[in-house]
Amino acid sequence: MKRLAMVDDTFLRFESRRQPLHIGMLMLFEPPAGAGKEFPAQVAERLKQSTRAAPPFNQRLVRRGGLHYWEQDDEFDLAHHFVHLSLPQPGRIRELLAMVSRVHGGHLDRAYPLWRIYLIEGLEDGRFAVYLKIHHSVVDGVAGIRMLINMMSTDAEASRQLPPPWEVGTRRSETNPLPIPTRTAGGLSALRSLTREGLKAFTPVLRELRSSFQDFRAKNADLVVGGQAPRCLLNQQVSGTRRFAAQSYATPRMKAVAKAYNATLNDVILAMCGGALRRYLQDLDELPDKPLVAAVPVSVRRDHTALGNEVAFTLAHLATHLDDPAARIVAIKSCMDYNKERIRRLSPAQLVTYASLMLMPGAVNALLGLTPDKALGNIVISHVPGPRQTMYWQGARLSGLYPASLLIDSAALNITIISRHDTVDFGLIACRKTVPHMQRLLEYLEDALTELEGTIK
Repeated sequence: MKRLAMVDDTFLRFESRRQPLHIGMLMLFEPPAGAGKEFPAQVAERLKQSTRAAPPFNQRLVRRGGLHYWEQDDEFDLAHHFVHLSLPQPGRIRELLAMVSRVHGGHLDRAYPLWRIYLIEGLEDGRFAVYLKIHHSVVDGVAGIRMLINMMSTDAEASRQLPPPWEVGTRRSETNPLPIPTRTAGGLSALRSLTREGLKAFTPVLRELRSSFQDFRAKNADLVVGGQAPRCLLNQQVSGTRRFAAQSYATPRMKAVAKAYNATLNDVILAMCGGALRRYLQDLDELPDKPLVAAVPVSVRRDHTALGNEVAFTLAHLATHLDDPAARIVAIKSCMDYNKERIRRLSPAQLVTYASLMLMPGAVNALLGLTPDKALGNIVISHVPGPRQTMYWQGARLSGLYPASLLIDSAALNITIISRHDTVDFGLIACRKTVPHMQRLLEYLEDALTELEGTIK
């Protein structure tokens, strides 16, 4: 048995009926040329012949003395984890997204290893889908992408010989996992890590905190701290229902905008999200006067492990108070450049400590309700780099990679993006009751990109 790291354990303890804390991935595949309609069923039958699983797919949760441990499951049952489904007619993407919405809202059974995979056929365009969900106590987003890449190949024929995803072994980190800064686990784990490094390790953190305080007093628009986000529709309690939406946008379009503004692809992504959220909230007459604040996860992973959570958060405003798309992307880029300077000057443990302390004012306000009109943040927007080549699985070409993240109270919408060589794939997950008509955001994201393109012509 191996005891869970503090942050991984936190995901288990914070889970509730309304807040399942697993993450998911919807993958779309195009069958090889000449393959018949029975191709997905043939893949499913081949996968069902598997009789073993590698870590973390063969590890189930056990509890001893109030603590959680991973233990190898000697009674591994593939029938519980692998499900073969067919979409209801007419098999549109709408039906697929509705199915994923329902499946993503269900909890994983802790009596078994905390994952499940669905092979879904019946799409009207001939493609088939694979949806994988796995508990966030097992992997973070970067680790999850690496696991998925390990199960694919850049060669179509070679991909037919690859074992099922649950048979693909992964290498554990030789270092302690670095946490996501929550109200408790993040700060405590990071401070403990810095204590082991010695007193000198605290000096850069104190220097950055002093600099941030000076910027706060000077009202630097690029500085964002926890607790300054305007409370809005997205900051409500979530229900147990979910709605999932997904869309791809051409990478060359977004890179052209980035080049024109001397920005990064991530800056363009945030500008698209800011423009889409501004219009969405305007339609509902819910747009705050102050800009929305996004929590943007930053990977602090320093090796190639595929397990554990090694992430810190930085805060960025989305300039939703600005009507001009050009002014909006310039403001977002300036804010992100400001954050990157901080990141470059700190080690991973120092960064997590600094990020946790910058979240502290918002966390205290969330607990005590000192300023009810303010929130810790409004939304989590994650951008994870994906494969940079055409990938194949079981002979089929990967055509879409759409993440489905988790939701918690006061964060009723999550947008996670995977950038590939030819497309940037957006996955949106929201509370169905709290965020009405969420699928409209897909249209507004396209409109926001078109507006940005219009500013550079």
